[in-house]
Amino acid sequence: MASPSFRLAALDQDFVLSDSMRGVRFLLEYAKAEEALRAWGVRSTIVVFGSARIGENDDPVHTRWYNEARAFGRIASERGGALRGRVGEPRDNVIATGGGPGIMGAANRGAADAGAPSIGYNITLPHEQEPNPWSTPELTFRFHYFAMRKMHFAMRANALVVFPGGFGTFDELFEILTLRQTGKSSSIPIVLFDESYWRSVVGFDSLVKHGVVAASDLDLISFAETAEGVWRELLSRGLRPGGENRPDPHQPSLQSEGVTG
Repeated sequence: MASPSFRLAALDQDFVLSDSMRGVRFLLEYAKAEEALRAWGVRSTIVVFGSARIGENDDPVHTRWYNEARAFGRIASERGGALRGRVGEPRDNVIATGGGPGIMGAANRGAADAGAPSIGYNITLPHEQEPNPWSTPELTFRFHYFAMRKMHFAMRANALVVFPGGFGTFDELFEILTLRQTGKSSSIPIVLFDESYWRSVVGFDSLVKHGVVAASDLDLISFAETAEGVWRELLSRGLRPGGENRPDPHQPSLQSEGVTG
């Protein structure tokens, strides 16, 4: 009875954390977040990416990025359907970020300013990431697997708004852009904040010039310079305030998960 083999499998941490159980752990990371999102009635989200290194009181450019991200979080939460009117109504266009500081914290903070819930999809890193204090505690998750975290980002996304950022922001942006380009994702609007920044760090036109993307692929993105401008751009590209991309919040489409067939 003292042998590890006699332990209940679900209570045997050595077994659950073994290589052979990686698929089970992957499933657990999906199910835990999914259960909480359903309990809160989250039907759709607006995903906000951006640098964790941008502070509220940095240089004027960084401060503007932070303040506009915060303002956008408030605007989207007030107008998008995150503040549901009656018990049982689904929540739409709920702000979802990577859960960390900087731009992510600013967007979650803006949702909190509006009195709305927001989501933080944190990731375990070698240098531990602390969740920002503004994502809703019951909707603040921690993932081990980047792939499952990205899947949750994509599943309910009605729109993607990307503020200036570095490698992590690029990774997340191009992940969604690739899903859109290949038809693996629904036709969500993608808006990049501060066109001068993005054109200085990504040679979009050069990609077309070298023939590695089609000119029409650049139509997948647009730009905005203010929080209000981001909101207007999302609306012009098909975002429905208080609306949703799928009829049943408990049955996310395979297409929205990056899966077809």
